[in-house]
Order: sequence, then C-alpha cells, then structure tokens
Amino acid sequence: MPSFLISRLSALGDVVCSLPAAGALKAGHPGCRVVWVCDPRFAALPRLCRHVDEVVEAKPQLNPKSWPVFGEEFEAALDLQGLAKSAIVVARARARRKLGYHWQREGSWLASQAVLPDPSSTHIVDQYVDVARAAGGSAHQADFGLRPAEKDLDSVRSKLAVGDPFVVLNPGAAWATKRWPSERCGRLIDLLALQGLRTVLIGGRAESDHASARAALEATRSGAANLCGQTSLGELVALLSLAKAHVGGDTGSTHLAAALGVPAIGLYSITRPQRSCPYGQIHRCLYEPEGLDRIAPEAVADKVLEALA
Repeated sequence: MPSFLISRLSALGDVVCSLPAAGALKAGHPGCRVVWVCDPRFAALPRLCRHVDEVVEAKPQLNPKSWPVFGEEFEAALDLQGLAKSAIVVARARARRKLGYHWQREGSWLASQAVLPDPSSTHIVDQYVDVARAAGGSAHQADFGLRPAEKDLDSVRSKLAVGDPFVVLNPGAAWATKRWPSERCGRLIDLLALQGLRTVLIGGRAESDHASARAALEATRSGAANLCGQTSLGELVALLSLAKAHVGGDTGSTHLAAALGVPAIGLYSITRPQRSCPYGQIHRCLYEPEGLDRIAPEAVADKVLEALA
C-alpha cells in the first residue's frame, strides 16, 4: 500500500484545519499509510487523528541537523503550509509527486507544485483537501477524525470545578484585535448562568491570555472555572469534547471545537468568516467589520441557546 507525507507544522488552528486532508487520502487510497510532520507543540493533534499512522516531530531551521530524515519512499508529499520550514520537509522526502497548498511563500514553490483550489472551495479546510484530492484523495465532506484520549478525559474531569452542562469560552487570541472585550465576556457568563449553563475559561500560557481570563472573571457576578493555561493540548481536546458549546474569536480552539462536532460560536471582525469560520458552522458566527465591541453578549447568548435547542 502507498505511503503519503503531510507537512503541516503549525499553528494550532491551521493544523486542525489540515486534518481532513489525511482523511481524504485514506478514503482515496484505502489501507494507505499517512505520516505527518508537525511542530512538537502541536503534535498531539495529528496523534489524536485516526487517519494519521505516524507523527514525526520536527522544527526545521537553517541547521540541517534539525531536518527530519525519512527511511521510506512516499507516493506523494504534501506541503500544506507553504513556508520555508514546511518546504524543507517535502524537499527532504523521496516522493513520486510533491504537491503544495496554493499560497506558497519563502521559496516553498521550489519544493512542490502548487494545487489551485476548486472554485467552490471557499473555506481553507476545503482548500487543504483539494491538495489531497490532487494526490488521489477523496472527500465528499471533511472528516477530521479527531477523538480525545481516555487519559485526557479523566484528567480534565478531575480539573473541572463545574458540573454539566457547561460552555467553554476563550476570551483570548494572538492578536488584540481578535479579542472580544472583557466586559462583554463577563456579561455573557452571567447570561448563560441564568439559563443554567456554567462557563469554563480557556487560553494559552501567554500572559495576554491570562490577562484576558482574569479580566473576564472580574467582569462577571456569576463566576466561572478558569482553566486558562492549565490544559495540555490533549486535555483541551478532551475538555471541548465534553462542552455543550464553545465561544471564541478567530483562534485555534474555535476550529478545534468544530472539528469535534461541538457547536462553535465564532466572533469575527478583521477576518472573513467565509474562509476561516468554524468549519460547517458559519450560521453560528457573528461578524461585525467595524469591531468586535459591536457584538452584543445577548446576541452571542442567543446563538448558544439556539445551538443547544
């Protein structure tokens, strides 16, 4: 059976959105082997994907000692990132075909042939799947193949300070312009509490994420469980799988919730939700081009309740 290589090293949301490419390869080549090269920070994601057979951790830099070595030949090597670091991986691989996501930067076009997306592929997930289709993959709908590990479910349950049902809220984001104002987060927590829904706050280990979580807690009368910076990536997958819904901006956890089939309410302003909304859930997104502060907590609460109904 043929083997395929996928090079998608980072970041959280982008790795999540790339997972259906592995599913498409499996569907088009039953019994094939899929190897995924990923940054160690995000390697837990392809490891939790049932379509991926092996994960190689790598952070390719200028030093050749940081480049991965492969002992097998691949039917095709796919660069789903289009950067120099992902191109190094593909260049190192022995493969009959080398294909890449169409937005190629930093000289990545030297290592792979760009695959232009189908005109109907508006969402980035579908554009990644188009690269897999060019390698003989098949997909009628995106299959993320993501599942939490039992050990992570047990760990998260021990950390939770709230019972069911609960909603996960991510008040942070890498860019300040993608963060919903803290007072609005606090108001949403209170509105959900009136409906019998507790809130769990999440975020990364960056100080900006911790600050966003603290500010949201200060703005609520109802209180919330704060797990910001306290979950591994595997535990985050487990936590979201247990949630009734997720609320967040254009950030990785929103894509992760959608990949798990959890209702994901996305809040957007500077990015177009048509391309980067939680996959298959654009009807749950709220978009205000003039700023996230124009999105009312009441409108978000309504979206959550609609999803649960």
